[in-house]
Amino acid sequence: MSPTLHHFATVHGRQIFYREAGDPSLPTIILLHGFPSSSFMFRDLIPLLAEGFHVIAPDYIGFGLSDAPTASEFAYSFDALADNVLSLIDQLGLSSFLLYMHDYGGPIGWRIFTRRPQQVAGFVIQNANAYLDGVGALPKQLLLPLWQHRDATTEAAARAFLQAETTKFQYMVGARNPAAISPDNWAHDQALLDRPGTDAYQLDLLENYQSNVALYESWHHAFRQHQPRSLILWGKHDPFFVEAGAIAFLADLPAARLVWLDAGHFVLDENAARVAAEISSFFGAA
Repeated sequence: MSPTLHHFATVHGRQIFYREAGDPSLPTIILLHGFPSSSFMFRDLIPLLAEGFHVIAPDYIGFGLSDAPTASEFAYSFDALADNVLSLIDQLGLSSFLLYMHDYGGPIGWRIFTRRPQQVAGFVIQNANAYLDGVGALPKQLLLPLWQHRDATTEAAARAFLQAETTKFQYMVGARNPAAISPDNWAHDQALLDRPGTDAYQLDLLENYQSNVALYESWHHAFRQHQPRSLILWGKHDPFFVEAGAIAFLADLPAARLVWLDAGHFVLDENAARVAAEISSFFGAA
């Protein structure tokens, strides 16, 4: 079994952490993590994929083990996070790759795709939304007021996303067997969320999420134009990104394969082997 290697790269003067496994001569798959996680969420999936892929899993600026400058030192936005990931891709010399996208990984990955469609060999979409149909009641309730007017009141509501009980809920919701979900997930994430100053830039990103919604139509156009091979793996009990969001992709990507998982927002603790098998089968790897 290929070992998982742990690297730091200097990108725009800041340290980006990434995990790597597999033979670089194999097709590359880039794993783009969600909120509030990091490449740590892929720790079980990486060795399974490394049998047939060259795997790269970065931590975004402000997440995981990458540098986390304050909100006054770095302008946190999805454009900025995508810029840093794309610069890492260029530094690693990756000319063609699949994108596995979860949650925040979606808007980061689709920015990469619309800028470099010729480099993206396909999508693995795992509870990563690109349609208004897919937005659940909870994010609407907490984020729409923040987008309409950011003040102490709307920030206080949005801070629910940064609380320990919400972090744990994101992992536990929809689990078939709660005992199979490792507490390491939320302990790791929450320790990073609780660092001094982290709340300020996480709120900036929650506010900036409206920029993703504004780009939905342009992403749909790019999907229709380029028709990337797409595998949709969706935890059907996700209250944040609901089932309608998975189905919506099929209008623009009619050849996509949609696989429902008996899971919630995070799926890998109970479904890593299934996810790896689906990816390998669909994209023709080992």
